[in-house]
Amino acid sequence: MQKLMERLDRQDELLLAMKAEGKQPALTESIRLFDNQDLCMLLQISKRTLQRYRSVGALPYKTLGKKTYYNEEDVLTFLSNHIKDFKKEDIAFYKARIHNFFHK
Repeated sequence: MQKLMERLDRQDELLLAMKAEGKQPALTESIRLFDNQDLCMLLQISKRTLQRYRSVGALPYKTLGKKTYYNEEDVLTFLSNHIKDFKKEDIAFYKARIHNFFHK
């Protein structure tokens, strides 16, 4: 427990030093991420299809621990660049679903 408190104190000192220098730490709230399940539901695709998009490099992703996450901007870019995989009229529908996911 003591080590945890020391680590938190160091992080507080680092944040205060950054604030004194006029630097703002990056806010993770501005980064919107989907996990596999969310993205499969939003795009109405299977987990295997999502895996195939990752494998061929069509959809950028990040792994945190053992979970895979997708940035909202990357997903929107993916939709725009791979219109042939989705019906053209559905692109606006998918984009609206993504927007609504974060702005409930």
